[in-house]
Amino acid sequence: MAEKKIIIIGAGIAGLAAGCYAQMNGFQSEIFELHNLPGGLCMAWERKGYIFDGCIHYLFGSGAGQPFHAMWEELGAVQNRPMINHEEFMRVTSSDGKTLIAYCDPDRLEGHISEISPADAPRAKELAQGIRHFTKFDMSILNKTPRSLMGMQDWQEFGSKMTPFLGVMAKWGMVSAQDYANRFKDPFLRKAIPHIFGWPEITMMTAVMLLAYMHNKNAGFPVGASLEFARAIEQRYLQLGGVIHYRSQVEKILTEGHRAVGIRLYNDEVHRADYIISAADGRSTIFDMLGGEFVNRKIKRMYDGHLPIYSLVQISLGVAQDFSHEPHWVTYLLDQPMIIAGQKRLEIGVKNYCFDPTLAPAGKSVIELIMPTQYSYWKNIYGHRLYDTEQTQVSDIFIDFLEKVYPGIKGSIEVVDEATPLSYERYTNNWQGSTCGFLMTKQTMPMSVMGVDKTLPGLQNFYMAGQWVEPGGSVSLAAASGRNAIQLICHAAGKPFVSTTA
Repeated sequence: MAEKKIIIIGAGIAGLAAGCYAQMNGFQSEIFELHNLPGGLCMAWERKGYIFDGCIHYLFGSGAGQPFHAMWEELGAVQNRPMINHEEFMRVTSSDGKTLIAYCDPDRLEGHISEISPADAPRAKELAQGIRHFTKFDMSILNKTPRSLMGMQDWQEFGSKMTPFLGVMAKWGMVSAQDYANRFKDPFLRKAIPHIFGWPEITMMTAVMLLAYMHNKNAGFPVGASLEFARAIEQRYLQLGGVIHYRSQVEKILTEGHRAVGIRLYNDEVHRADYIISAADGRSTIFDMLGGEFVNRKIKRMYDGHLPIYSLVQISLGVAQDFSHEPHWVTYLLDQPMIIAGQKRLEIGVKNYCFDPTLAPAGKSVIELIMPTQYSYWKNIYGHRLYDTEQTQVSDIFIDFLEKVYPGIKGSIEVVDEATPLSYERYTNNWQGSTCGFLMTKQTMPMSVMGVDKTLPGLQNFYMAGQWVEPGGSVSLAAASGRNAIQLICHAAGKPFVSTTA
């Protein structure tokens, strides 16, 4: 009997993972990717000897024997790849020099916060205890097997691993970093705490779990940055016999009745298969490639714009100075707001990549600014000279600010690179340039815990994978969703799911 064929749309982490597991399970698979590189949003780019990373800040599964690590071994991503483990996640500094350090060690963090504000010692102890609880939590259990395929034994395992954490999940899951900061008495801590985990709306469960995994050395940074990480999975897929078609953008997913049967590219090529997986942008998949034919009220509601997404502007600098003695991530709180890209800013985050010497020539540094921005602001000026002017203006504001923090840096800058939501949209086709699908907040937390359907109503032989069906959008969850898609297909094809290590 001929092998059944799977077509996968998108060579991001989810699509590559789906391809790897498809090959492991005896399917013939092909990936169609609009860009000329693997990784999708897991990207980095080279400019004059500097490598600017646009994705990974930490990797769940970096530690041997810990949650998600086995999956990365199956995908060939972590073998012989050094991981950099930070003692601190980031710092927040006020204009008067007060600094909050988000230590990964809960004991150290508790002592540090209590030293800043003895009156907040009980709250510091509570936060540290939350981190300690989650050092024992196996987050991968949420994505080990699709809910629809879980049998009695799976549910028993799920229940045994989840039950001890139900209380702490209830306690931290529906509290945002901003909510939690408001409970502190010290004015500086109330300002600083919302910014130590990425965005003020992040749930505290996500925040304490992140620090717990970093403390366990299971959220390290893969040396070589995002593109090299993605290339390792690409090589694993190719070695397993998979095929990737780059510069091959899908226009339509073809259906016959209630079955997905193939795809049509923008060059009018038609490719048919037994199963279709879209690991591409969720909105364009459902409403453009499928014409909005297979939706219900719930799906329409998901994509009506009310759920939070994360569009960003990134300014990357190649600097002919060594900043390896400086902290790797600092958010500076401003006394007076600055207008950047049409929005008032009360903080500026600076990331220093000297911890990975492969990203810059010897004695030099990569410095980045990453901040949320409004997609509509950039969309309104795209295609006009003002767009380039505004990018330069944002870079100039950032550089002028850095000159105050690191006097003399301006004269050492060799490369300036700007990326806006339109850059991400152009290279990945992601809705509004979103970098992580739906943002992880109190609003989207239930979607993450309960899971999002990987199928569409009324359409057979079709599955979705990637950040749009995994709120929070980390690379680990994206890869797990690609794995889940193949588990579902194996079940539909009546064959056991298997996996092998590279």
